[in-house]
Amino acid sequence: MFKKIFFIFLFLFQLNAQALIEVDITRGNLNPLPVAVSPLSIDNVSKKEFEKILNKKNIGSEISKIVENNLKTSGLFNPLDKNAFLQEPDIANLKPRFEDWQLIKAQALITGKVSFNDEKLRVEFRLWDVLAGREMMALAFTTVPSNWRRVGHIISDKVYQRLTGEKGYFDTRIIYVAEEGPKTKRVKKLAIMDQDGSNNKFLTLGNELVLTPRFNPNSQMVTYLSYFRNLPRVYLLDIETGTQEVVGDFPGMTFAPRFSPDGKKIIMSFAKDGNSDIYTMDLENRIVDKITNHPSIDTSPSYSPDGKYICFNSDRSGYQQIYVMDSNGKNVKRISFGKGLYGTPVWSPRGDLIAFTKLHKGKFYIGVMRTDGTGERLLTENYYQEAPSWSPNGRVLIFYRETKTDEKGEGFSAKLWSIDLTGYNEREVNTPTDASDPSWSSLLSN
Repeated sequence: MFKKIFFIFLFLFQLNAQALIEVDITRGNLNPLPVAVSPLSIDNVSKKEFEKILNKKNIGSEISKIVENNLKTSGLFNPLDKNAFLQEPDIANLKPRFEDWQLIKAQALITGKVSFNDEKLRVEFRLWDVLAGREMMALAFTTVPSNWRRVGHIISDKVYQRLTGEKGYFDTRIIYVAEEGPKTKRVKKLAIMDQDGSNNKFLTLGNELVLTPRFNPNSQMVTYLSYFRNLPRVYLLDIETGTQEVVGDFPGMTFAPRFSPDGKKIIMSFAKDGNSDIYTMDLENRIVDKITNHPSIDTSPSYSPDGKYICFNSDRSGYQQIYVMDSNGKNVKRISFGKGLYGTPVWSPRGDLIAFTKLHKGKFYIGVMRTDGTGERLLTENYYQEAPSWSPNGRVLIFYRETKTDEKGEGFSAKLWSIDLTGYNEREVNTPTDASDPSWSSLLSN
């Protein structure tokens, strides 16, 4: 269960003047920005208090490690080795000697301090433009001590946004299906973790098969598919309160629904009367509306972020392709025309692209295309991979990948991977078990 945390944000200073630092996020960044992440300074009294509460020897260093790791895994930044730093953290936070940081090739510098005030954790941090020799941003946060990891993620988001011009994606979580056991007899549980793999928690016991969890774009509500007495049943789960409710039983459904952009409806496809079509359900009154009526399969529907359009895949052309239509089911238009089969389309939160899975010549690809079907780009290929999900800023995709089994059916594994829109920075996302069907949350600090 997720405990809601309230932050107090204090804007110390924020310069609006144009900084000299500029990070290009529109193409593969082969030269990540050198950034120095100084450990956050901390006084001895605060250090001892936090060590008692959190069992961490130096919470300032721990928070800085989170920031450093987030910036590094984005692929846009190159955190420098702390052994090369010439200034102590407490002095650097007050007045950096920019010539010292220029000497180790840093272009951006992050400093700060941590203190224990009124049983609360207070964190101040500053972002400096080393080349220009000036402060770019200064913020302070006050929250409960147990929320220290989120402070690190929020600082990462603020730095990312200031240096790239776009919102970050670090203060987020990923829900997925945790898998264990041989391929022919997998135990599948619902699990959730921070986007960096920390704070992993299992949400179900594994007694029933669970599939395709999906986040509400506006809250910490999740919908997922589970089999109850061998029949597919759709659930809603509030991560914050732990409250779970049944939406309904839907024979013929193979994918869980997705939420509408406002979170008030779910859209889904399931077989009824011998044919699969797309339906919507109003979550307040539970009224179900059928919006397609076609003699072919319509699956994996996904709304555009403005709610005006829906993308889905269908075999109405004879083989699986991607289509777009109005949200009322009218004006259906095919947008994919490449060789191969297309599936699991999902609209970017930016509204500019649709991600998909593609099968061609025995290989699976994760790719993106513009919403009119032009500009198709295949980002990664493998033996088997599917189910892309967007980061909330629309810059990174997470998906899952399976490896082959041997002749005895052993050695099978499924893991989560992420990749950015340029096709660079492909990384495995660590999970304690095998994992599939990931879904990325919105920013928790929204």
